[in-house]
Amino acid sequence: MNDISLTIKRGEKVALIGPNGAGKSTLIHHLNGLLPNKLLEMSTVSIFDIPVSEKNLFEIRRKVGILFQHPDDQLFCPTVFEDVAFGPRQFEISTPELSELVSKHLSAVGLINFENRSTEKLSQGEKRRVCLAGILICSPDILAFDEPTSDLDPRGKRQLRELLGSISKTQLIASHDLDWLLGICNRAILLNEGRILADGKIEDILANHDLMVNNGLEIPYSLR
Repeated sequence: MNDISLTIKRGEKVALIGPNGAGKSTLIHHLNGLLPNKLLEMSTVSIFDIPVSEKNLFEIRRKVGILFQHPDDQLFCPTVFEDVAFGPRQFEISTPELSELVSKHLSAVGLINFENRSTEKLSQGEKRRVCLAGILICSPDILAFDEPTSDLDPRGKRQLRELLGSISKTQLIASHDLDWLLGICNRAILLNEGRILADGKIEDILANHDLMVNNGLEIPYSLR
C-alpha cells in the first residue's frame, strides 16, 4: 500500500475494485489488524476513532467482521452450529438463546436446518454462507467482504445481494463481480498497485472506459 488516505462514513456501502494484486485484500486486512505487528503499528487506520493497534484488537475485532476470500481459511469447527456459535460464545450468550440465534442467522443466509452438518462436507458456496452467518451473528458495526460471490451460483448471488442490501451497516466489498456490485454499492474506490486511482459514484467510475481498461477492468454489461 502506498500512502492511501480515505474515509468511509457510517452506513456507506463501498465497492473496492481493481485488478489482481491491486491491494484490495491488504486494505481489508488492515481494518481489524490481521497484518503482522510491524505493519500494524506503521498504519494509521481508525475504526470509529479507535486506532487499529495491538492494544485495541479485541475491541476492533468486535466492530469489524471480515469475510475472507477462501472460506476454508475461516471455518475451523466440525459442525455448522459450532462454527456459527463460536463468536457469540466468546460473549457468554446462554445456550437457549444461542440456539435460536444460530438458527435465525443460518436461515438468513439460506441454510435452514444446517446446524448438524459437517463443515467439511459442504460445498464451497455453502461454506461461504456459513462464514457469513458466523459474522452476522456477532453484530459487527462494519462488514468487509473479500470476493463474496466466488463459488456462488446465480441464485446464491441474488440472495446475497438482497441480504446485504437489507443490512444498513457500513460495508466494504472487494469484488471483480462489477454488475453485482452495482446492485449494492453507491460508491466505488479503484485501487491499482497499492494506490487509490479513483473514488466516487460507482456508476461514474465503472462507466469510464479509459479508466477501467487502463486498470485491467471491463465496463460491466449493464452500463454498456
